[in-house]
Amino acid sequence: MTKRERIIAEAMAWLGTPYRHQASLNGVGCDCLGLVRGVWRAVEGEEPEALPAYSPDWAEAGADTLLETARRHLSELDAAEGRPGDVLLFRWRAHLPAKHAAILIAPDRIIHAHDGAAVAQAWLTPWWRRRLAAAFAFPGA
Repeated sequence: MTKRERIIAEAMAWLGTPYRHQASLNGVGCDCLGLVRGVWRAVEGEEPEALPAYSPDWAEAGADTLLETARRHLSELDAAEGRPGDVLLFRWRAHLPAKHAAILIAPDRIIHAHDGAAVAQAWLTPWWRRRLAAAFAFPGA
């Protein structure tokens, strides 16, 4: 199994995990970043740094912490060229920081967690594509 296949399989194993802000425990609770963190732990091992507290508010202005952190630990790609197994970051509006993460599992599908719902698959629709801020590959993927 390739690394990308392992990333996708691990993300799929989180389907149905309830949404819990700042959590990252498969089957118990996670938010969008918690899903990515859990996949990281399964595929890469220990998380590379402790995370600061963060708000679930998509419309929050300020530092682009999620994007900056991803750049420290993942390989940035052209946002339009993400491949299955890559991490996608989204922003609500062009002038706001990236505040949502998902894992691409097919050219047109993502797995993500959002408030009020369990981890689920979603179509990578034009709505999502307009909000795509960046794409990243896991190390060595």
